[in-house]
Amino acid sequence: MEKTLKIKRHRHASLDARKARAGYWFTLPFILGVVLIYLPLIIDSLWFSFAEPGFVTDNAGNSQLVFTKPESFFGFYANAFKNQSFVSNLLAGLQQLILEVPAIIIFALFIAVVLNQKMLGRALFRAIFFVPVIISTGLMDSINNLDAISDSASGGVDTGAAGGTDQIISVLDIEKLFQSMAIGSELVGYVVNLVNQVYQIINYSGVQMLIFLAGLQSISPSIYEACRIDGATAWETFWKVTFPMISPMILVNAVYTIIDAFTRSTNVTMSYITNNIYNNGARSEATAMYWIYFILVLLIIAVVAGIASTFIFYQRRD
Repeated sequence: MEKTLKIKRHRHASLDARKARAGYWFTLPFILGVVLIYLPLIIDSLWFSFAEPGFVTDNAGNSQLVFTKPESFFGFYANAFKNQSFVSNLLAGLQQLILEVPAIIIFALFIAVVLNQKMLGRALFRAIFFVPVIISTGLMDSINNLDAISDSASGGVDTGAAGGTDQIISVLDIEKLFQSMAIGSELVGYVVNLVNQVYQIINYSGVQMLIFLAGLQSISPSIYEACRIDGATAWETFWKVTFPMISPMILVNAVYTIIDAFTRSTNVTMSYITNNIYNNGARSEATAMYWIYFILVLLIIAVVAGIASTFIFYQRRD
């Protein structure tokens, strides 16, 4: 009898194992798409970064695909690092990333906390804050870019990167505001760039706001009731309850924001590689630059994930 029970228990998988198998079935279309579609493209792209593809036509008029290799195996990668314009644009993209990512995450978290409160017209306010996400995609994005270019050419307000004469505020304005405080010029410049790019920050915060809202709504109200009974203030409740509970969402939004900032069409590095290198015929050199860019993005994500893992709290449901 005991042997029969042991065999039956061994045959039936645990609930966690069955959930894991169900998860694999749901992700199977994505896995097949990566293996059958994206993986061959990635292998071809990696090969093109080491050899220049081209066609040779013989006397009979038949074309044949040939690959021209540089003098050294990593020749195109070496040329990419020797290109001062590429390096400068890469550093400019990193600087833009350092400016945008914290601002977008903090703004999205602040708006999500506000919109999670019980108020009249809460659904309408959520839709209003998500409208820029719809506007900044597709045809509306192209129209918006053309309007920004025309405004800059005609002397209008420039909503782009800081550094022009048509900014919302300037360094001198911030220095006058903080003249009695011991604040360095680097922080003043950061605040100036942050205010001058508030338009982009709002546009790129919609998805992150929804993710934070989902995380906030998953917190049990009984936890907040216990905090109020214990006499905790709203400030203490946020840092002791809300922030730890949504910390996994902070990591998700950080990774999403980094990838979005690095791959959007307005990124200075992407624009330089596409317009100045790839479109001018240097396809393999451009591919090598893309791979350098891709590896840099992975390293930054790994660093951010490592830093975030020190304070992320995962709630156990045992």
